[in-house]
Amino acid sequence: VQLQASGGGLVQAGGSLRLSCAASTSTFDDYTIGWFRQAPGKEREGVSFISSYYGSTYYADSVKGRFTISSDNAKNTVYLQMNSLKPEDTGVYYCAATRGLHPTVVVTTGTYDYRGQGTLVTVSS
Repeated sequence: VQLQASGGGLVQAGGSLRLSCAASTSTFDDYTIGWFRQAPGKEREGVSFISSYYGSTYYADSVKGRFTISSDNAKNTVYLQMNSLKPEDTGVYYCAATRGLHPTVVVTTGTYDYRGQGTLVTVSS
């Protein structure tokens, strides 16, 4: 499975960005897909994941109410709408896909089968 992430960029605090992650697989519905992020000097954080199989989503407490994850199964693409961005949201966002695991398990174990290239999100104050 190849994952193609896009949508990062530079935005002022309070602004919005939308990340996309397109997956090359014929079994898109079997995968839990979402984003980890890595900020300089900080540990990797699971931001948000979605699973059509489990009908479930996960959001880190730090992004709840501001970020929305969704999937378009016809396009094999997952989107992360990021609103009310804060400087602490700055980092490299990595799209990841894991087959058969619940979103919460993916985040708590840090497990993924495939990872796309990172996309840089920079939020200026």
